[in-house]
Amino acid sequence: MSPYTFTRTAAALTSLMLSASAFAAEEVVDNPYGLGALWAQGDIVAKGTLLILVLMSMGSWYVIFTKLAEQARVMRFARHAQDNFWNAGNVRQGAEGLEEDSPFRFIAEKGLEGASKHTGLLGSINFNDWVTMSIQRAMNNVQSRMQDGLAVLATVGSTAPFVGLFGTVWGIYNALVKIGMSGQASIDKVAGPVGESLIMTAIGLAVAVPAVLGYNWLVRRNKMAMEEVNAFGADLHAVLLGSATSDSVQK
Repeated sequence: MSPYTFTRTAAALTSLMLSASAFAAEEVVDNPYGLGALWAQGDIVAKGTLLILVLMSMGSWYVIFTKLAEQARVMRFARHAQDNFWNAGNVRQGAEGLEEDSPFRFIAEKGLEGASKHTGLLGSINFNDWVTMSIQRAMNNVQSRMQDGLAVLATVGSTAPFVGLFGTVWGIYNALVKIGMSGQASIDKVAGPVGESLIMTAIGLAVAVPAVLGYNWLVRRNKMAMEEVNAFGADLHAVLLGSATSDSVQK
């Protein structure tokens, strides 16, 4: 091998090694405009906004999972009531055969309580109207408990984009401040704050979208569960009226 060829080969290998080293160095360099940089370089306003969005996201996901579990339990209670309650000898026995935390047992007990307390001043009320009021109050109570937590999802879904927008406005404000202090609109002066503002916008949308979808889904499932509750209440009302003069209503 001639000295000239050897020199060219060595130069090529050196250039290749330097290129590989530079490529590896680029891979290990952290993104200076990512989420980690936002937290490390952000001021108290940016960090507070980010924490608020994180708490809103955690709260919405907690509500979604807990309400799904609760609605599944209500549907299970509905199947159990349909299979066992109407086969009992009377309303009292049917209610005692249901789980203690079942909303259907709660409605049955309130219906029995209303039918047995139709005395005194309450006796002046028509029995049909009084039993209807007792059962309706119990069903309204069940519906109110099933709607617990949905207001959180509605609030998060409607306000999270605006919280993210606030972070966006604050990031752009910081970018303008840095431009004014430096006297030049170089990319290194504005990239960080602008990237921070874009991240805030994305996080706000990422928090709001699952909350809105979860709210609509849970409302639909609540409607299905309340159809079972309303059907049970209507049937119970008919049974209590039909057995008002019999031993089925035990005082």
